[in-house]
Amino acid sequence: MVKAAVLKKPMTEVEIEEFPYPVMEEGSVTLRTIFSEVCGTDVHLMHGRLAEVPYPIIPGHINVGTIEKIAGTVRDMEGRAYQEGEIVTFFDVHETCNECWYCLVAKATTRCPNRKVYGITYSSDSGLLGGWSEVIYLKPGVKIVSLGEDITPEMFIGGGCGLVTSFHAVERSGIKLDDTVVIQGTGPVGLCAVTWSRLAGANKIIAVGAPKLRLDMALKMGADEVIDIEKLDPDDRLSRILDLTSGRGPDVTIECSGNPDAVPEGMQITRDGGTYLIVGQYTNAGDVSFNPHLDINKKHLTILGCWGFDFSHINKAINMLKRHKDNFPWEQLISKKYSLESINAALKAVEKHEVIKAVVEPNKK
Repeated sequence: MVKAAVLKKPMTEVEIEEFPYPVMEEGSVTLRTIFSEVCGTDVHLMHGRLAEVPYPIIPGHINVGTIEKIAGTVRDMEGRAYQEGEIVTFFDVHETCNECWYCLVAKATTRCPNRKVYGITYSSDSGLLGGWSEVIYLKPGVKIVSLGEDITPEMFIGGGCGLVTSFHAVERSGIKLDDTVVIQGTGPVGLCAVTWSRLAGANKIIAVGAPKLRLDMALKMGADEVIDIEKLDPDDRLSRILDLTSGRGPDVTIECSGNPDAVPEGMQITRDGGTYLIVGQYTNAGDVSFNPHLDINKKHLTILGCWGFDFSHINKAINMLKRHKDNFPWEQLISKKYSLESINAALKAVEKHEVIKAVVEPNKK
């Protein structure tokens, strides 16, 4: 039997249940979980703020594990066969159809209506399809990526979902050499966006967020300046950013905060002719108002949305992590490790912003 943490319905505590070991199909893999992250998405799941979630579920969509069993032969995109004992992660999105208009014409697989996501859109009634479990069942066709010998499990899971989501955001933002960039939000997505912006060529990076724990980490991850939202109101934040950008504002602003109020503020601080990208609004947290003439049209502002990530982003992010693993303290993003039995404490810590990143070790006793 396998232990897993189950969220039966919103606004209840997670419970530990036992499941039978998966019956494996040809081309499937089982992982013995090393780490699964506890991220903001899991807090949203607890609050019931994501649509069409098939509760009960086993949360945990970004994971690292050791291949325990392989049914048949499973190969990577280069044709190499995976071996038992390898440490890997996997692309949590599965069953993207490659047949619909979004997949074939728009080339926007993140909007495929058939896509399923481990730890979010699979019910626990369907098996061990989330990372808060001693074992994860990878269905045939799930895209697996080996961490190899260059990346430790802590390095990858330290960034976790934020590592890859922010990679997509920075890539989509079009940051160029010598750009000045503002990052709104200093959670895992924002902190990783700081690093990717630096590697994309940004010359000056300003991180806006709180609390001090996260602002200090932003400096370690590559920010030149930090602005504490708990000490400066929006007008003072705007004045500070203008002071740091020759009175113009940044070339690119990336919203990673999840707070709707950050959006009109971000539009206002971005320079005329600049780019504003929104990646943090993963749930419907409410409406905001802005002036289309002053905030968009007259500013000649480019506004972009960014939803999730595809396999290319996880592949590229891991390649870049291998190249720059010694330049940034990825593993230090992990504030605390939790056992499966203490998962509710981990959720509360993430909910209250007491940690940067919480991870669960399901097999640690």
